[in-house]
Amino acid sequence: MLELIYWTCIALAVASALPAYAAEKPYPNKPVRLVVGFPPGGAADILGRIAAQQMSLALKEQVVVDNRGGAGGLVATEIAARAAPDGYTLLFTSIPHVINPHLYRKVSYDAVRDFDPVIPFVTVPLMLASTVSFPAHSVKELVAMAKAHPGEINYASGGSGASSHLAMELFKSMAGVKMNHIPYKGTGPLITDLIAGQVSVTIASAVPLIPQVRSGKLRGLAVTGNRRAGALPDLPTIAEAGVAGYEVINWFGVIAPAGIPQSIALRINADLNKALATTALIESLRAQGADAAGGSAADFAAMIRRDLVKWEKVVRESGARVD
Repeated sequence: MLELIYWTCIALAVASALPAYAAEKPYPNKPVRLVVGFPPGGAADILGRIAAQQMSLALKEQVVVDNRGGAGGLVATEIAARAAPDGYTLLFTSIPHVINPHLYRKVSYDAVRDFDPVIPFVTVPLMLASTVSFPAHSVKELVAMAKAHPGEINYASGGSGASSHLAMELFKSMAGVKMNHIPYKGTGPLITDLIAGQVSVTIASAVPLIPQVRSGKLRGLAVTGNRRAGALPDLPTIAEAGVAGYEVINWFGVIAPAGIPQSIALRINADLNKALATTALIESLRAQGADAAGGSAADFAAMIRRDLVKWEKVVRESGARVD
């Protein structure tokens, strides 16, 4: 009888210890969700999947991409803002994160207060591209054509208020031209219609455009950054091609709901910084028109605050509004 009581007590002690052990199991102990605010086929989706793959390898746990397109990334950002700050929901975001608060009258989150930056993943120039049948073969020819036919050239964007929309509005303002805006629900559908000739030109992320330019389905005219893209070194920047001072650089990075444990944020930051320093990943990203970024969470936070100010001015001067 005493022996039975003894072993019963041992079993109860072990059972009571199991929940504590499970609670102490290191992060992550289940799949991590990486929310992407745009549909498949665009730069956010392509680069987000690369980031998810690198995190999966480092964390030794599946990182699942959750595409939540809508309202230029606003839907995904609101989902992430409401998620528990436990490291199991992360947001792969870009310039719309700092554009949307100026574009929409009602935004349910604060771009700075409600998120903790984790790491800037890549920087990506946008590309000015056209259909292969478009008469203008350069930036100067496009500007001349637009001035000769104001409001007659249709340009496509990934959506009203998207970075592609505002980048073209900035181009129009600096070049002194008028063109007609045709918004799409994402870059993928935009590219399909651009190839088909339904619209004439676009400024959109270089990542999904580069394969189309290389295959001859589209014509690249220029890139929007302050230097030429390594993937297409013969393509000039818009500034050197005739619109002096023009520069737009998109960034993509990982942020988390505010309050994520610092140990988890630091681990993800260290893992991705390590991956971004490898030659294989650097070259893979460069081939798609992206430059590996990396760096500290503090640097990323400063970039976000700086771009909030920059894009507020662009949105205000363009008069862009979604609601």
